Amino acid sequence: MPYMIGLDVGTSGAKALLINERGVVLASATHTYPLSAPKPLWSEQDPEDWWRASCQSISEVVSESGVDNKEVAGIGLTGQMHGLVLLDKNGEVLRPAILWNDQRTAEECKLITETIGFDTLLEITGNPVLPGFTAPKILWVKRHEPEIYEQIAHILLPKDYVRYRLTGEFAIDVADASGTSLLNVEQRDWSSEMLHALDIPDEWLPDVYESVEVTSEINKKRGGQSGLSPGTSVVAGAGDQAAGGVGSGTVSEGIVSVVLGTSGVVFAHTDQLSVEPEGKLHAFCHAVPEAWHVMGVTLSAAGSLRWFHDTLGIEEQNVGAETGKDSYELLTQEAAKISPGSEGLVFLPYLTGERTPYPDPDARGVFYGLTSRHTKAHMTRAVMEGVGFSLLDCLELIRDLGITASQIRISGGGAKSDLWKQILADIFQTELVTLSTTEGAPFGAALLAGVGTSVYENVREACDAAISISSLTHPNGKINKIYRDYYQIYRELYPSLKDKFKETSNLVNKYEEFN
Repeated sequence: MPYMIGLDVGTSGAKALLINERGVVLASATHTYPLSAPKPLWSEQDPEDWWRASCQSISEVVSESGVDNKEVAGIGLTGQMHGLVLLDKNGEVLRPAILWNDQRTAEECKLITETIGFDTLLEITGNPVLPGFTAPKILWVKRHEPEIYEQIAHILLPKDYVRYRLTGEFAIDVADASGTSLLNVEQRDWSSEMLHALDIPDEWLPDVYESVEVTSEINKKRGGQSGLSPGTSVVAGAGDQAAGGVGSGTVSEGIVSVVLGTSGVVFAHTDQLSVEPEGKLHAFCHAVPEAWHVMGVTLSAAGSLRWFHDTLGIEEQNVGAETGKDSYELLTQEAAKISPGSEGLVFLPYLTGERTPYPDPDARGVFYGLTSRHTKAHMTRAVMEGVGFSLLDCLELIRDLGITASQIRISGGGAKSDLWKQILADIFQTELVTLSTTEGAPFGAALLAGVGTSVYENVREACDAAISISSLTHPNGKINKIYRDYYQIYRELYPSLKDKFKETSNLVNKYEEFN
């Protein structure tokens, strides 16, 4: 029986898992590494830490599973997107990697947008240029670290640095490359127009592959530390969002995935490139060949409930500690007794700013409509409903592009709540599905490895073989009418408060010495 490994080079650690062709996870291991913030809003990591942790995780799953490493058909790579890894002509790292959540490049984003033009950026790359993306990081190094810039010979993304250490080859997949602001997402190759306009030599960039293609093999000299057999195929893989789409089976039109984690992601497969006219959705190449995906993000999804739980759920935490009951469940049990709409209480979940549909770092969380009648249970339900409305903002933008959502597949920590799943099904007015696997991106990367090594004929066959439905949540049409009415109020609140959000941020900064 063939086996596949998926490796996820994440922000906090490198996770490897080993599966068989039926999608059964035989072993999983994660090894962590530190995150550095040398200045406010900066976020960096040492690529050597990725390599060390990746080797440890891969070796551990091979050893723990008892599988002979020669039986591993291939390894698929995934990981944090957008990070900038710079190498010199000898393949040595020039500086710590600048990560996806680094915010230092606001000026470079403005410069790129002025140079290229907003409409042209959308036409070529499918997205506005954002501080987290790769291209503005390159320009930042050029402007602020010219001595480093002059030594650049290769530019890689995080998972592709690990690929280089495993194989000695420079390669990237189309999905991860889509997040650099340098790829023509329709042509699925580097954009000569973007590279020329930004004066970035094309020889610095790795070759681009479809996610299911074999890019190279484990090199005996380089890859020996990983515990993989020399000659093992290394498949292109995908950035973590596209790999997660494969891991949830979101690989055909009509299926949408919602990840209800700290942040919330609404992800949809499309067979035709679809770009939101104002750039409110990300439009990237999918890990499925000749397909794309669109994606909306709300920054504080399950994170909003966690904030509420940690701040106002002290009583439930104490009861949980005494009885062994889950404190979140104690909160949501009471919230389930409250009628839909929370008797007029509406929550804006902008606790860490927002991205979709409002790319506004100054946006703030709001409870609107509080009265003396409202209790903690009302507030709990309003938080859950407000997150649902924020995800509906993303879904409505996707639907406006003509992309259908006949089934929504949900994962993430928030998906453990039956109440939250029912609220979302009622808000979306769409069937909600949970799956047999919750491994996400590394599971998707392992399936891509299976396609690349001919264990499966294509991505859809891989998902059909390895993923099954574990539960269904059906929407209630009568309750949806209630939510539609409250959603209209929700949608009107941000435009009404936008200027006040900015004024509030200015005041906080003005009186920072008193904070």
